Amino acid sequence: FSLAVSRDGHHPREHRPASMLRHFARSLSTGPKEKIAMIGSGNFGTALVRLLGRNAARHDVFDNEVKMYVYEEQVDGRNLTDIINEKHCNVKYLPNGPLPENVVAVPDLATAAKDATMIVFCTPHQFLKPMIATVKPVLGPNYKALSAVKGIDFDDKGIVLISDLIRNQLGCDTSVLMGANVANEMATDQFCETTIGYSDKKNGELFKLAFHDPSFNVGLVNDTVGVELCGALKNIVAIGAGFCDGLKYGGNTKAAIIRIGLKEMQLFCNTFYSGIKDDTFLESCGVADLITTCYGGRNRKCAEAFAKGGGGSAETWDKIEAEMLNGQKLQGTITAKDVMTCLKAAGKVDSFPLFTMIYKISFEGAPVGDIVKLNKM
Repeated sequence: FSLAVSRDGHHPREHRPASMLRHFARSLSTGPKEKIAMIGSGNFGTALVRLLGRNAARHDVFDNEVKMYVYEEQVDGRNLTDIINEKHCNVKYLPNGPLPENVVAVPDLATAAKDATMIVFCTPHQFLKPMIATVKPVLGPNYKALSAVKGIDFDDKGIVLISDLIRNQLGCDTSVLMGANVANEMATDQFCETTIGYSDKKNGELFKLAFHDPSFNVGLVNDTVGVELCGALKNIVAIGAGFCDGLKYGGNTKAAIIRIGLKEMQLFCNTFYSGIKDDTFLESCGVADLITTCYGGRNRKCAEAFAKGGGGSAETWDKIEAEMLNGQKLQGTITAKDVMTCLKAAGKVDSFPLFTMIYKISFEGAPVGDIVKLNKM
């Protein structure tokens, strides 16, 4: 089992006041306009494209139109894309979040990505590979990418980060966005923060310009790997937090699960990667995202239902997902499986009692109440 090595250097978080962002935008406004495409239209992708649409209209550096790829579905007998473009609202996945009129829903992937120079992926990671192959031939010049995809992948050599998958298959610089960003709260412009991890500083600043908003404060860190792993691993911890809620345990117990989960997130990152800074875990992508995911969000909610039903198996999760998520995908259970594959291959299972117990409860029939028996493993 080979250890992966981060390609990034690392610097403290970079905050830029609005005046500096405006100066950066003006410095780019004389060149060709950047054309933005969003690949994905779930609740988080839709929440993000609201910001992209606003900033495309706000800054001259961007082409005014932002296309959003939407997997075509029928809603009340009509195409979802037609409803979105007519009502300027994703009525299925984010009904409380009005879209700017310059956001255009497109049901054909290649058409949505055509001539884009900034492409944002926000889709379940299991669907990503064929999408990349479709968009690559139609992208514009000097394109760059950003991943808002939560999850990790594997090949015969071990872990494959989603950003590396995009970077290698598209052949371009790829940034990462993760943070304490519950989509339904973003839809009503409640203030929150996020973190963009970058490798190329200019591209990081460009994506910050595309997302930054008075209600959405963007921090930059030169650490794509740390940002991405935080976004994936916290969903496993949220499953454990949901188990606590389903068993009606109190705040002390959930706080313990969150603390142990944060330590195991850090240990996993430092075990399989080098160069990740501890400060990354104090950003929005780290402890903030972990906290909000363990108190809200789909992973916690579905795990609570799993616990209330007395546990179950993989089929139980499939049923809960179908009944509760309105077509959205549950990421925490998939990541728990992937991480367990990684830990077993590396002989590290005993070093991660929480991750291991969450996996055993989720897929091996262990009693849900065993979530609090970590010290007995």
